[in-house]
Amino acid sequence: MHTFNKILLTAILAFQLASTAGCAFNPATNRPDLVLMSQEKEIKIGKEMHEKLVASTPIYKDPILSAYIEHVGQKIAQASDRPDLEYTFTIIDSQDINAFALPGGYIYINRGLLTYLRSEAEMAAVLAHEVAHVTARHAVRQKTAATGAGVASVLSVLVTGSGVVGDVANLWGTAAVKGYGREMELEADRFGAQYMYSAGYDPQAMINVIGILKDQETFARRKARVEGKKPQTYHGVFSSHPRNDIRLQEVVQAAGELPEDKKVTKVEYYREKTEGIVYGRNTLQTDKNRYNHRRLGFSMLFPTGWAVENQRSAIVGIAPDKSASITIKVASRNGNQPADMALRELYDVRELEQDEALSQYRLTGHTGKLPATSADTPERVAVLYFGSRQYMLEGKIQSAPVDEETREQYDNLFLTSIRTFRPLRRTDINPPDIKRVKYVQANDKTTFSSLARHMDIGDYAEEQLRLLNGYYPRGEPKPGEWIKIVQ
Repeated sequence: MHTFNKILLTAILAFQLASTAGCAFNPATNRPDLVLMSQEKEIKIGKEMHEKLVASTPIYKDPILSAYIEHVGQKIAQASDRPDLEYTFTIIDSQDINAFALPGGYIYINRGLLTYLRSEAEMAAVLAHEVAHVTARHAVRQKTAATGAGVASVLSVLVTGSGVVGDVANLWGTAAVKGYGREMELEADRFGAQYMYSAGYDPQAMINVIGILKDQETFARRKARVEGKKPQTYHGVFSSHPRNDIRLQEVVQAAGELPEDKKVTKVEYYREKTEGIVYGRNTLQTDKNRYNHRRLGFSMLFPTGWAVENQRSAIVGIAPDKSASITIKVASRNGNQPADMALRELYDVRELEQDEALSQYRLTGHTGKLPATSADTPERVAVLYFGSRQYMLEGKIQSAPVDEETREQYDNLFLTSIRTFRPLRRTDINPPDIKRVKYVQANDKTTFSSLARHMDIGDYAEEQLRLLNGYYPRGEPKPGEWIKIVQ
């Protein structure tokens, strides 16, 4: 009896805590959610994450394309189960093929994915899938489940927001970006297909997007096999589906079939709006915080937003809030002294924490964390050999004592910058022309192999043209067909 009462009391406490923290009827799933966060808190956390993300991530600045995505996204949002949320749609300036959503109505689509889509309906399919993650509260539900049955621990993570917001450096490894797992992804497909139908878009466009992503994965595997590398084929959006996914086809069909004269596809309109979109690496923005030293001939990428000063005896990068710095110093190299020995000698220590050899851009070196001895001690140090010189790099936290998690986040930031140190390239001084997607009409002599010979887009130009146009791995365009090229 005592055990039963204890269980009952725990259940009542859990219910009360859940009620106060926002356990509510989910409008998308039509079920009550044991989610310990109110909608107001969800929106607040999403807003904070969004502000951190746009402050540290390149955003694609094309007002016409941005307005287009905002328009289509809002049509989907208004047809969703949470139309009263204030949705924000943002294009990430990245060539990676992905899209993701953050709590509270923040939706992101990468520029790289937009280049491979072929219609407004396909773009709507991607946005609808991400809107569905928001309406079903997947980020919040998964975080609740991940913390286990302890109600107190759930509250400490979600109500305070500390475990959700964190640092943007950790965002890219979360489920929000990398996918939520098979069941939640399928749930997002189901809701997304319904939203598409309600907004007038053909839900079958979801199947088309799966084909685009699976062609990308097939190419990535083949390329990796040729180059002897491990393939990187993960795309968060629709990531869990096989090519012929019966369950996906079922949820798409369940959304309904629009009459032919009512289906919104808009191939021509999408072509008009995406004409001239940047292809591949955007040299205007990708490395906008790269520091180039012409006299010494080196280059390094500092964290986004950091100010870099060329002082008398060092180059110093400083965080916007003055919380951290990265310093570069230069000296003559001591003969053939091993880099790890040079590093220990420089800082007069016997042991380094988390130390490892560096080998990057044909440079060698060593890095590690110094044991904390004073407030002036750098957290992360490195030495890199470049010709007859050695470069010493120091990452230091300038703010008050921080917890271990924050310290690790700063260290990841320091190490990421250190790994970008390399010899100066000609393109650092004179950036190459930006490649853009253009549309042309094929004629009876057009082939992808002939087009590829006239395009400077790398060793796999023909394969990339086929992927851009939905003809991978074989097939040729028909005379009069509009196709994408890169100029």
